[in-house]
Amino acid sequence: MTNKVVVIGAGLAGSEAAWQIAKRGVAVVLKEMKPLKFSAAHKNPMFAELVCSNSLRSDDISASAVGVLHEELRRCDSLLMQAADKTKVPAGAALAVDREGFSAYVQDKIKNCPLIEVQTEEITSLPLDSENPVIVATGPLTAEPLSKDIERVVGNEGLHFFDAIAPVVYAESVDMSKAWRQSRWDKDASGQGDYINCPLSKEEYYEFVQDLLDAEKVEFTEWEKQTPYFDGCLPIEVMAERGKDTLAFGPMKPVGLYNPHKNGEKEFAVVQLRNDNASGTLLNMVGFQTKMKWSEQKRIFRKIKGLENAEFARLGSVHRNTFINSPDLLSDTLALKSYPHIRFAGQITGCEGYVESMAIGFLAGLFAAQEVLGKEYTLPPEATAMGSILRHVTKGNAEGLPFQPSNINFGLFPNPDIIPNVKRQPKGKAKKELQANKALSQIDLWSREIG
Repeated sequence: MTNKVVVIGAGLAGSEAAWQIAKRGVAVVLKEMKPLKFSAAHKNPMFAELVCSNSLRSDDISASAVGVLHEELRRCDSLLMQAADKTKVPAGAALAVDREGFSAYVQDKIKNCPLIEVQTEEITSLPLDSENPVIVATGPLTAEPLSKDIERVVGNEGLHFFDAIAPVVYAESVDMSKAWRQSRWDKDASGQGDYINCPLSKEEYYEFVQDLLDAEKVEFTEWEKQTPYFDGCLPIEVMAERGKDTLAFGPMKPVGLYNPHKNGEKEFAVVQLRNDNASGTLLNMVGFQTKMKWSEQKRIFRKIKGLENAEFARLGSVHRNTFINSPDLLSDTLALKSYPHIRFAGQITGCEGYVESMAIGFLAGLFAAQEVLGKEYTLPPEATAMGSILRHVTKGNAEGLPFQPSNINFGLFPNPDIIPNVKRQPKGKAKKELQANKALSQIDLWSREIG
């Protein structure tokens, strides 16, 4: 093995990874296909292109998990957060940037770093025989030749091309005086009920179906339209279009469920929620992937009994996305188990969002540099935002649920320690503040450790 790392892709994750490697005195070859070739969504020839929005979301560290992730990256000397702070524009509590200025800043830093060699070429296959450590950071729109080769290496169950995401609700926001725990026919290992059920009467169900049909939807882009839906991940509104009773015989079927709030009465339909993480702080709305606009999702789903005050850690979506089944394929340090010299970084790992891509790129670069330097791997503490998004990527959702990409949210953080002699433990904003404070205190120690 040589003392050089190859990074494929100069998007957000690849740029951050390359910088973190070089910062630690290790040489980098950064390979980028632009401007020879562009994906369907990319227009700017510069590195670290922000495609969808000029906002990196909330910068509030007291109430926003992504705000905590911003601050952690700042304290760990992230190049991309430095670029964001240098090029930010007024946007209230959000961190918005001048997109052209942001990319130009990152590209200038990388091209003027003596330890980073930039090569313009398209990589069409995984470098399985490389003598160098490799980081694949080609993003959610990885070009078709490389996507096909990744699929060849990891198997057709290991790579996904359509990202169908159901909404995720904070468990503490569900009204259990209206909802109840029960698995169909009481078939679950715990005997406690693996699902939370939110009931709908016949009138409420048909009103719900009409709301789905009338709701504003997010349209596919031209390049997404060529990718067909899988029957297993149809948006709920598409199912509703196939007939007003389709959902009642599909994800909302009430069979084997009896409402204890109504003396065991059977409901006309139910919405089921299941743990989305091991601690049970997040609940997945089973089968509720959707193309409805986010404002419409909140409006319509909060009409459901038990979800009137629901707080969403993530809203539903269906979009073209290339990502690997990371929990099965990657180690704790993002290395491909079958070819450990290859790491993956960014949205191709199943993290969602620009800032999350920066974080996973940062970590992939750190681990690659530690490998070359012969140092012991140093994982971020579990209580941090960086540790939480890494754990999601490498460990996945609650057992039994298929792996789905996710943004950072407080539901991915460990629960705060129990406060002794306090009957009512913190919830809501107070709980988030505890999680944020612990994360930032631990990231300070970790950042000194990694150098």
